[in-house]
Amino acid sequence: MGLKQALKSLDAFPRAEEHLLQKTQSGALVSIIGLVIMASLFMHELRYYITTYTVHQMSVDLKRGETLPIHINMTFPALPCDVLSVDAIDMSGKHEVDLDTNIWKLRLNSYGHIIGTEYLTDLVEKEHEEHKHDHNKDHKDDIDEKLHAFGFDEAAENMIKKVKHALEGGEGCRVYGVLDVQRVAGNFHISVHGLNIYVAQMIFGGAKNVNVSHVIHDLSFGPKYPGIHNPLDGTVRMLHDTSGTFKYYIKIVPTEYRYISKDVLPTNQFSVTEYFSTINEFDRTWPAVYFLYDLSPITVTIKEERRSFLHLITRLCAVLGGTFALTGMLDRWMYRLLEALTKPSARSVLR
Repeated sequence: MGLKQALKSLDAFPRAEEHLLQKTQSGALVSIIGLVIMASLFMHELRYYITTYTVHQMSVDLKRGETLPIHINMTFPALPCDVLSVDAIDMSGKHEVDLDTNIWKLRLNSYGHIIGTEYLTDLVEKEHEEHKHDHNKDHKDDIDEKLHAFGFDEAAENMIKKVKHALEGGEGCRVYGVLDVQRVAGNFHISVHGLNIYVAQMIFGGAKNVNVSHVIHDLSFGPKYPGIHNPLDGTVRMLHDTSGTFKYYIKIVPTEYRYISKDVLPTNQFSVTEYFSTINEFDRTWPAVYFLYDLSPITVTIKEERRSFLHLITRLCAVLGGTFALTGMLDRWMYRLLEALTKPSARSVLR
């Protein structure tokens, strides 16, 4: 019996007799408020536990011999697809002109609607030719005489006529696809550099008439991961009554994204600065859009992590216990306040 009494003396939660407990309306109101608060805090803590957070780590980039994927999706509203070329060059000396392996070009009309691809079938080409107006016939004959005077072959003559017709119709071009380049510093550019200079001169009448207005829908250097921000996405650069060369200087940061499931996604982030130079009639260069990139020697590892279950239990005990204690104090204060307000009135009635 002595041991039982000793254990009872250690009880930190003594029970009062049932007939000594008094239930009040104020106590019920405080209890309901307390339960609502505790339920809200419980759901918040549970959501906080379920959601993952990311940890960033940096280390030296040790990758070798891999390729760098460049995802392009751009629109040139003032240049037809036939004159646009995608060229790439890197520090290793590799130079590729008019890449078309994984690059697609979509012809756009003046309203931005797709009217065909770069490689037209005879049917599509015939349908397009049927929309010529009669008043262009004299202009066409004029062009024929000039082309023969310059000694162009038939293919060049047909291409020049076709591009001039497209320019008059307000055709544009959407360029999209993936470039796989060496993992070294370099650049790629979209321009009319794939044309013979004399052909380009015949088409545009000079570099200052080449309008390289463009919209960058998407430009990335690898697959996207949660939370990534590509600074050039949605960029719009429109030129009016002028022309020039756009240069985007890009610093690529190799990145690894490690999911909570242990899957690893290798990709790249980048930062960018922009420069534009106008073209005058004495310049020998032709307008273009350049993307000059360099790679950082540091790689960033982003890891998804989840908080431990003990962390959840600790926070639940803190917030639920604190709310319970606070509502208990509030209940006692309200009871004493109501008691103090009702006692004087009760005394006056007795008198």
